[in-house]
Amino acid sequence: MTLLAAVLAAGAAAAQGTWKTDIEFARPDGVSLTLDAWIPEGRGPFPAVIVVHGGGWVNGDKQTFVKPLFDPLRESGFTWFTINYRLAPKHPFPAAIEDVFSAVVWVKRHAREFKADPKRIALMGESAGGHLAAYVGARGRGKTGVAAVVDFYGPHDLGRHVQAKGLKQHLKDFLQIRSPDREGEARLAAASPVTYVHRRMPPFLFIHGTKDEQVAFEQSPLMCDRMKAVGARCEVYPVPEGPHGVGPWERNPQFQAYKVKMIEWLRATFRQERVTVSRGDPAR
Repeated sequence: MTLLAAVLAAGAAAAQGTWKTDIEFARPDGVSLTLDAWIPEGRGPFPAVIVVHGGGWVNGDKQTFVKPLFDPLRESGFTWFTINYRLAPKHPFPAAIEDVFSAVVWVKRHAREFKADPKRIALMGESAGGHLAAYVGARGRGKTGVAAVVDFYGPHDLGRHVQAKGLKQHLKDFLQIRSPDREGEARLAAASPVTYVHRRMPPFLFIHGTKDEQVAFEQSPLMCDRMKAVGARCEVYPVPEGPHGVGPWERNPQFQAYKVKMIEWLRATFRQERVTVSRGDPAR
């Protein structure tokens, strides 16, 4: 039996629970934002994870791109949520950021209802969702703070990302810029998680394919190096030869070990002290 199969088999007993769908957590400017929730059996409170989908900030929803993460989370014994957020170009930056902040606040406010521990909440995002999770993880304070971030191949330094991959239409739509001129560079920096690294930010796990053709692998060690330089905790877990996306990873067994890593890392992080996040309002 492989390590992955053993871990998933061990978690089978924890895979019993209740699935609730289309719960409204916010209504910014009249837009209904909903989430789906998995609540394990048992008394709780359980650690919780908020999943943020990718899609280049312009596509996707709470049930797209991130589905490969659902089974490992269901079998982990955690409460977890998968959320919608407003998409560009109709809703450019910082709308999606504000929506992820709102989801964190809502989950904390409703923690008892979902058997969740408000002091043990992690954000997990992939691609554009990784960017959003990293940004909110770095800037959250008090009611918007989280205990951990699992970041799948998110772009963290958008200026360097544009230098490597060009200024694609979806990023233009998200940031409402036309070119990487002086104004564009300032907006790229303002939207980059790496800009907001500080010592008291929560621990991060970066999971990134080394052959990612859309977001350069270097984006993850770059962010982690910046975090370590100020005394924050992080780890980079490379997926050798992995392309962009957990969806493509599903088609190749050699890429599956990340599921074990993300659950083991979250369990270890949640086992450390019940994290008290920094006090105060987020600096947006």
